[in-house]
Amino acid sequence: MTAHFTTTNSKHRRQEIAHFQHILEEQRDELLRNAQRAASGEVQLDPDDFPDEIDAASAEVELALIGRLRARERGLLNKIHLALERFENGTFGECAECGEEIDIRRLAARPVAELCIDCKARQERIERNVS
Repeated sequence: MTAHFTTTNSKHRRQEIAHFQHILEEQRDELLRNAQRAASGEVQLDPDDFPDEIDAASAEVELALIGRLRARERGLLNKIHLALERFENGTFGECAECGEEIDIRRLAARPVAELCIDCKARQERIERNVS
């Protein structure tokens, strides 16, 4: 079941949706620039460079935080890639579960959203009950 932008004003919906493609491309480019800076060594702390244990521990905490942030950025980059693929196949803005349009306000808050708010809420209830 696909709804391919079937709102009463589908031209307006397509214009709104196109705006999100630009936002996602900018986010992707920024994440890639950050990754390149990290890979080139711009973001690097070496605990051996610190003379005392407190400085070394602080640096290790900083490195761990940077690692966690990089992992989150990789996850977001993957979600952006999938969202951009949905643009290519004409399904961006459609709920992957029910096929209905994802509300523009939800997309504005989370452009990588794959599910409408109702399906996302249902998914979260199921996840809470499983854990």
